[in-house]
Amino acid sequence: MSVEIVEVGPRDGLQNHPATLPTAQKAELVRRAVAAGSRRVEVTSFVNPAKVPKLADADELMALVRDEPALVPIGLVMNERGLNRAVAARVAEVNFVVIASDTFCRRNQGMSSAEAVAEVLRLLPRARDHGLRTSVTVGATFGCPFEGEVPLDRVLRIVDDLEPVAADEVALADTIGVAVPSEVERAFTAVRERTAASLRGHFHNTRNLGLANVLAAVAAGARAIDASVGGIGGCPFAPAATGNVATEDVVYALERSGRSTGVSLDAAIDNAQWLSGVFGEELPGMLSRAGGFP
Repeated sequence: MSVEIVEVGPRDGLQNHPATLPTAQKAELVRRAVAAGSRRVEVTSFVNPAKVPKLADADELMALVRDEPALVPIGLVMNERGLNRAVAARVAEVNFVVIASDTFCRRNQGMSSAEAVAEVLRLLPRARDHGLRTSVTVGATFGCPFEGEVPLDRVLRIVDDLEPVAADEVALADTIGVAVPSEVERAFTAVRERTAASLRGHFHNTRNLGLANVLAAVAAGARAIDASVGGIGGCPFAPAATGNVATEDVVYALERSGRSTGVSLDAAIDNAQWLSGVFGEELPGMLSRAGGFP
């Protein structure tokens, strides 16, 4: 069975990093991800540049990469203005976000969870009218930095409320890295029973359980996994947020477990080492240091 790797380094990876890459180097990161075998790449986020200054060059970046062969460029959007910019930039897919706790949702996008659901219900059909693939990420599925535990029932209500627009894909995100595999299995199993949408997992390695949670999600029905080159990443609106699971580590874990990813491990490792050189620092991912096996 195959599992798709969605490269999120150019967006989720870079948005919270201390360094700001020039647009040309961001474009190089996107091209390298595609060359390694990832097709769907979350290139950027069409949000207020004052809120996320690291991604203020979203339109310019898309102009550099949108004609890249084999690339399916994804843009994250949160409101009508963001959707309009994403359409104009010619993304192939838009990813909407609903944070599962009200406090975090207000800090992240200036609205409650219910208001974010309403915004998706209003805007997603418009994205489909433009011929775009659509996905919705339910953020903080497993825990909130402000409210603590997030009940699974709350997540399931959000999924149920989103069903009328029938997104192509629903992602469950452990935005702050608090999940354990048993919780991941339970959540993905429950969501799989409530939607016909394809399932994707998004995990951060804050408490060193990212890869275990990836494997649990795949076993419970996830057919795509977000990963970030070198394990960079984090959310500027979540205290102490750390990086995503590293692309090269996820490829190794899945391929050694008998799941095809279509991503070259050697190329993924090379990308992490390249980015480490760009930043002048060692990145969190392990395979860029340890190498593959055998």
